[in-house]
Amino acid sequence: MQRGNDRLSVHRDDEMKHELQGLLRSGHPTRTEEWHDPEPYADDDPAVTRGPVTPGRDPSSLESVRLELARILTRGDFPAGPRELMRALDRRYAPDALVEALERLSRKDRYDNVQELAEALTRVRETETA
Repeated sequence: MQRGNDRLSVHRDDEMKHELQGLLRSGHPTRTEEWHDPEPYADDDPAVTRGPVTPGRDPSSLESVRLELARILTRGDFPAGPRELMRALDRRYAPDALVEALERLSRKDRYDNVQELAEALTRVRETETA
């Protein structure tokens, strides 16, 4: 039977699988060098690594709202009003809390970029909580 370019025989492949089986199932790092292991999350990592950031989750953070909007919206979506932006967010399956936050904005306002939209969203959120 021809095996192509394989360096090892079928028997050696099975032997190596058996040797590594314990390591792979143990749940411990399989690297021999510690510096190869992935690092755990740090306390100061952004909240995006643990799920979507929405205006309701951290209302005082302009940066987190802007980051989430920038992940979803593109430059081609601007300038636009809240209705057009809500449609764009719906098309891209944005979090519901983000779409609902846009519903509270004035219909006649227009936003030229993500920064202006994020400032308006955090401003509306601050006036609601005050």
